[in-house]
Amino acid sequence: MDTWITLVTSLPTENATLRQRVWRTLKASGAAVLRDGVYLLPQRPAQQQLFDSLAADIQSAAGTALVLPVQEPADAAFVQRFDRSADYAVVQEDATAALASLGSADLAQALKTTRRLRKAWAALGETDFFPGPAQTRCDTALKALEQACAQRQSGSEPLPGTTELTPLQPAHYQNRLWATRARPWVDRLACAWLIQRHIDPGARFVWLRDVRDCPADALGFDFDGATFSHVDTWVSFEVLCERFGLRHPGLGPLRALVHSLDVGGASVADAEGVERLLHGLHRLHPHDDDLLLQASNQVFDALFSAYTPTP
Repeated sequence: MDTWITLVTSLPTENATLRQRVWRTLKASGAAVLRDGVYLLPQRPAQQQLFDSLAADIQSAAGTALVLPVQEPADAAFVQRFDRSADYAVVQEDATAALASLGSADLAQALKTTRRLRKAWAALGETDFFPGPAQTRCDTALKALEQACAQRQSGSEPLPGTTELTPLQPAHYQNRLWATRARPWVDRLACAWLIQRHIDPGARFVWLRDVRDCPADALGFDFDGATFSHVDTWVSFEVLCERFGLRHPGLGPLRALVHSLDVGGASVADAEGVERLLHGLHRLHPHDDDLLLQASNQVFDALFSAYTPTP
């Protein structure tokens, strides 16, 4: 049986600032309202700390507040008070509608909508103390939308494979020719940066208008049938990190960023800004992918430096 805590409070009527702060905090926490001035949360460390902190604030402002443990009565299903199914359904419906109209929608607006819906899903998850099928259904709809956006943005986004990620040694992959699709977007640009900076400093690149023209001696990446491409839920950048055993702490946030921009998923704070920068670089270098790579390398160099913990 779940255990619960309640915050029983009476706020001073003359302190409007405190009342607003407490109300907003309780609303953001996902607390259920049992009656006026009585709020309910599952008894977990973070929620206990929240109620204790609010009670202390209220008491210091001459209000009354008690945090009390409560056992769920046999005739009341407290869990149902935290059901987020209806909220997930709204996000899922919007994602399905966005996917249906993607072909005729402006891509920039579609990407903005996709990010907004993913943030809404993540925000729901923060107060979804008892997640169920509704969360999974909504996530599936969002992933379908994110994948469709990635396909439209990249032209021919590779399908995920199931190749075993056998370890490789960078020393065996030096001064090689590497090949990927022309007009590279975030995953391909990040892969090329990773190859040059962490795997093969002497790498040379060929940008393929048709992947069937990939040279026999080239190591292909980020296209169907390439040596290195999407595997399961990982994008090509993540696959390269895994196969070459790259564990630098600065790469962890980069992996999350590239994954978010390429196929969606968990929201990343820097994603929108980096996406805007890369769009700008594409406009600056519309016909020369080598120059595009040189410019994007500076972006990834800066991000890697920023993400690397200081000693």
